[in-house]
Amino acid sequence: MDLKTMLETLVTNGGYLGWGLYYLGKFLAAGLCMGIGALGPALGEGKIGAAAMEAMARQPELSGTIRTNMILADAVDETTGIYSLLIAIILLLVLP
Repeated sequence: MDLKTMLETLVTNGGYLGWGLYYLGKFLAAGLCMGIGALGPALGEGKIGAAAMEAMARQPELSGTIRTNMILADAVDETTGIYSLLIAIILLLVLP
């Protein structure tokens, strides 16, 4: 649908383009929510894991404490990904 046809449809139908555009926006929003929402945790968990492995290599006697702290930091970091998943599910399942 080109811009001219879209504008003509808006004018003739009183601003209504149909459910197709609604669902397109809904699916795009959910996809962007998950894509952008998963980017931060992925980078953060990679950085946390790399730092933990480096610390364990330097001080092997503290590997248990370092591993515990790494898992806790990963859990905190993953919350943003879980929030974005919940928002995407809500966007997909809520009826208009």
